[in-house]
Amino acid sequence: MVAEITQLAGGELMTVQFIPRAMILAAGRGKRLRPMTDTIPKPLVPLCQKPLIEYHLEKLAQAGVQEVVINHAWLGEQIEQTLGDGSRFGLQISYSPEPEGGLETAGGIINALPKLGTEPFLLVNGDVHCDIDFVEMVERAKQVREQDLLGHLTLVPSPAFNAKGDFGLQNQRVTEQGEFTFAGISVLKPQMFADMEVDFIPLAPILRNAMQQKLLSGAVYQGFWSDIGTLERLQEAEALICPDC
Repeated sequence: MVAEITQLAGGELMTVQFIPRAMILAAGRGKRLRPMTDTIPKPLVPLCQKPLIEYHLEKLAQAGVQEVVINHAWLGEQIEQTLGDGSRFGLQISYSPEPEGGLETAGGIINALPKLGTEPFLLVNGDVHCDIDFVEMVERAKQVREQDLLGHLTLVPSPAFNAKGDFGLQNQRVTEQGEFTFAGISVLKPQMFADMEVDFIPLAPILRNAMQQKLLSGAVYQGFWSDIGTLERLQEAEALICPDC
């Protein structure tokens, strides 16, 4: 456990536990989920009668996370109206609006950095669903904070729709080529985006640069994971999670 000793004004010492913030990426248009996403933003698409993003919020709260930043672009007002300030989840939610069309993943992160602070943060794609315990990701954030790393990526065995894979893993460091798929769940240090201006910027090239420097750790998650990117995958996930719903 990572802790800091803080001296109060009266001289008393107090132990402060590091708790990472989290960011949920929710600005995508969700074109492959149309026509559903013509009127509903992708993070609010129901999975077993519950919006996708609410599964993440509940698990983050259970893991002890207190503050969550959510970016949005397409129909973002619906996200804010549905989730509010986060109090019903036991969280403090703030929002990072983006212009129509969004800023791509890294651009959205850079835009939200003032809300994320200077410490490592959890980053979660709003359109994935999995059984991973976010307590593990909180522990990963503590490890990244103390080590010479820029982040940690969760990988999964590649599904049929991405059979060639995204990245590899060697000696607990993520490599640029391999048989695994990036799960859309990670821990990143804000320093990864140092001196970058807000713009339309993808994340993959920034991750690959960190991989070349061996600054990204990784682990393979073998449990249930699904990228709810199409209506077919949504139906497949519901058949496994709630076959009677």
